[in-house]
Amino acid sequence: MADRDLLLSRYRELVLAELPRRARAEGWVVSADHCFGRIVLDHAVGGRWYDVLDRRRSPAFAQLDDERLTAAVALAEQIAAEGDPLLRLLDAQSLAWRGKRREDAPA
Repeated sequence: MADRDLLLSRYRELVLAELPRRARAEGWVVSADHCFGRIVLDHAVGGRWYDVLDRRRSPAFAQLDDERLTAAVALAEQIAAEGDPLLRLLDAQSLAWRGKRREDAPA
C-alpha cells in the first residue's frame, strides 16, 4: 500500500471513527464525525475547507495534496493525544473562519 493510501486510511479511521467515539465517551466539545472533518480540513487548508476544495466532490479529504493530507492526519493524531482542550481551540478557530461562535454551532 502506498504512503498516500495509508494516510487516507488513517484519516478515515481517526476522523470517522476513533475521534467521534472518544469524544462521546469523554464528553468533548464536538462528537460528530462531520465536525471533526470540518475542523481538521479547515486547519489543513488554513481557512474554510470549501473555499479551497470542491464541496461537490466527495470525500473532500481525498482532494488534499500529499502535504496537506499529511498535516491533516498529524493534526487528527494530535487531537487524539491532547483531547478536548486542543479540540476546543481548533473548533473555535474553525467557527471563527465561518463567522460563528460555539453557541451558534451544532455539536
